[in-house]
Amino acid sequence: MWQYHPDLLAKPVPRYTSYPTAADFGPLEEGSIERAIAGATGDVSLYLHIPFCEQICYYCGCNTGASGKRARVESYLAALHQEIATVASLLPQGARVRRIAFGGGSPNAIEPREFMALVDALHAHFPLYAPAWSIELDPRSLTQEWSGVIGEIGITRASMGVQTFASLCQTAIGREQPASMIRRSVEWLRAGGVTSLNFDLMYGLPHQTTADLIDSLNMTRKLGADRVAVFGYAHVPHLVPRQSMIPEDALPQAEARFAMASEAHAFLTTHGYDAIGFDHFALPHDPMAQAVRHGTLRRNFQGFTDDPTEVLIGMGSSAISGFPGLLAQNDKHNGRYRTLSGQGRLSANHGIIRRPEDRLRGGVIEALLCRSGAELSPCLLAEVRGGLAPFIAAGLASLTGNRLTIAPGGLPYARGIAALFDSYRQVTQRSFSSAI
Repeated sequence: MWQYHPDLLAKPVPRYTSYPTAADFGPLEEGSIERAIAGATGDVSLYLHIPFCEQICYYCGCNTGASGKRARVESYLAALHQEIATVASLLPQGARVRRIAFGGGSPNAIEPREFMALVDALHAHFPLYAPAWSIELDPRSLTQEWSGVIGEIGITRASMGVQTFASLCQTAIGREQPASMIRRSVEWLRAGGVTSLNFDLMYGLPHQTTADLIDSLNMTRKLGADRVAVFGYAHVPHLVPRQSMIPEDALPQAEARFAMASEAHAFLTTHGYDAIGFDHFALPHDPMAQAVRHGTLRRNFQGFTDDPTEVLIGMGSSAISGFPGLLAQNDKHNGRYRTLSGQGRLSANHGIIRRPEDRLRGGVIEALLCRSGAELSPCLLAEVRGGLAPFIAAGLASLTGNRLTIAPGGLPYARGIAALFDSYRQVTQRSFSSAI
């Protein structure tokens, strides 16, 4: 069991799916994203954002809306098709698309034929080199037809938003889905050829107990999930108005949340899963677990990944692209995104140029979160030594020469330790989720 040090968890910190983080983005010089795409070489990954769900959950902070208004969905997809053509026209010869991910929202909130049309467009416009396909899915809107679609495309990786199997918690967060629905979805996905199946689970939910969480973890194990992500629910109704539907007095407090995270880690690592950081887990055969063993695990806007590419191009409203020297986000407003895309223009006018120092600090942060250790330059070590002292005194981390190592018991404090190397946090005060 992890030891609880509330003073070392008190400060909310970023999840560091990028460095600098999206909180530090600002206006970009016109043409920045176009130049970055035109300069991309070698292997490239694509991400397509589908900002629709058939039902909107109370807890969700994603950029998504209800898919019931068909005209809005169709106009968005038309804009996405245009963006696919525009981005592909900028990509230089020699670039190779090796990974394609669909996220949201819920990609299965659109019709299977619409999804197939997007896939056909990708084949028509981009240089695809036997890419690995992945998709996020909502089991509530999943049908057997999607099994055939997944098989036809060759999607092998899928992630389902399960969150919890506890019915009281499901009702409180507006996401009711019986175990039979999840079981049926698993069967369809396996029949379609999915070999790496992830379940997203949450702790810190209203009315949730540790026993509820363990029951959900046990059900997840029995259903054969290859990967498991166990996220802490972040209650920020001032930022996500729909969260006001969740009764705040029913939420577990900080120490109970910590105990849940600790129990989840202990349960999964004693039931055949390898730890990926402190809140992700994978069976030993899964590519994510293999990346940990080989020391190649990375972080990008999709979280932990075994993707080695340096270029991730995001398409769709609010999608973020990552290049060695640039991070850029598409317009979050669907209307503006549709207008710009319809004109053959890219909407990523918000982001940040990554300076050499940013890349150096980002490398340290990524190494700490992915490999629990990093070599520090003398300047960085001098800068953070004071901040590291309480973590070292508590036995959560150690310094050997210039080598900083996070102890196994220090995993839940990894984001707090990583934040010591974040120079933007010293000048920008933004709201983030709790460290655990």
